[in-house]
Amino acid sequence: MSIRRSAGLVGAVSLALVLAGCGSSSGGGSDVSEKAKTRVFTADNGKITIPADPKRVVATGYAVPVMIEADAPLVGISSWQRGEPMMTKEDLATYKKLTKVAGEQAAETNYEAVAEAEPDLIVIGVPAPVLGDIDIKRLESIAPVVAIGPTLPSAWRELSHKQADAAGALKQFDVAKNTYVTKAAELAKKYKDVLPRLKLGHVGAYGDAAKGTFQREFNGSWGTNIAEDLGATYYGKVKKSGPGSQSVSEYPSIEELPAAFGEADVMTYSVNADGSVPKSVQYVLDSKLWKNLPAVKAGKAYPFRYTEAATYGEAVMTLDAIDKSLAPLLNR
Repeated sequence: MSIRRSAGLVGAVSLALVLAGCGSSSGGGSDVSEKAKTRVFTADNGKITIPADPKRVVATGYAVPVMIEADAPLVGISSWQRGEPMMTKEDLATYKKLTKVAGEQAAETNYEAVAEAEPDLIVIGVPAPVLGDIDIKRLESIAPVVAIGPTLPSAWRELSHKQADAAGALKQFDVAKNTYVTKAAELAKKYKDVLPRLKLGHVGAYGDAAKGTFQREFNGSWGTNIAEDLGATYYGKVKKSGPGSQSVSEYPSIEELPAAFGEADVMTYSVNADGSVPKSVQYVLDSKLWKNLPAVKAGKAYPFRYTEAATYGEAVMTLDAIDKSLAPLLNR
């Protein structure tokens, strides 16, 4: 379920079927009925009664790595190829063993396979406008369905919590979250005398070389939000704000590189999980305008791996990658 952020989060997730939990037992999103052993989640599709302690959960999209990490009672998942490079060996083995009930796109949902998995809970996490791509009533005839849609890219924290909460798997989820929070705090302390003083700029992976554009990501975007937990600030804001990721990223023409990043003390850019450079980013790196940016000329341009982390376990890998890339700043 690849996501193209260049059209904004709503357009981006039109290719994805993302299952997410739709309430929080600690945040007022659900009410528990002890007698019936159910609870009510407030979701994009209304207030839905779901099992208080689900035993058989179907998950797809972003919920797949979250629920695998949280050791949720999964009986069916979607294909989630884009997340495989960020899975641990153990999680990847679990992922490969689980029955696939959906493909990489919303249209590839196999309703018969979902039914055969006999779930007691189905959770969908696509933006409300994209729910029309899914036959919700057909799914509701199988099991309770809750839906919640992504908003800002940085909202993976809240979304992953809700996904784990819906599946009754917060215990293991909290372990991963605490590991991330602890590590982020340690790195923030490590860089406290450096990062907060700098203006950063980020080139994302979803520009379009054919159209002569690049992706500029600001605070709260995919490539920037985890670095912010270390004290980084990506200066500026989008010229024309839109929904979702359109409020934290934009797609200027390559000629606008000097205007976009002329004030940056440090440049960062997204690379693939294996460290290779996406074509859209290489297009920028090959430009003379890029090479003449003050930060680049000063040797302060750094690659970021795992910029699409959507779980705390994945985000720990992102923290490690950012630390490795930015380490030279400590010696300057």
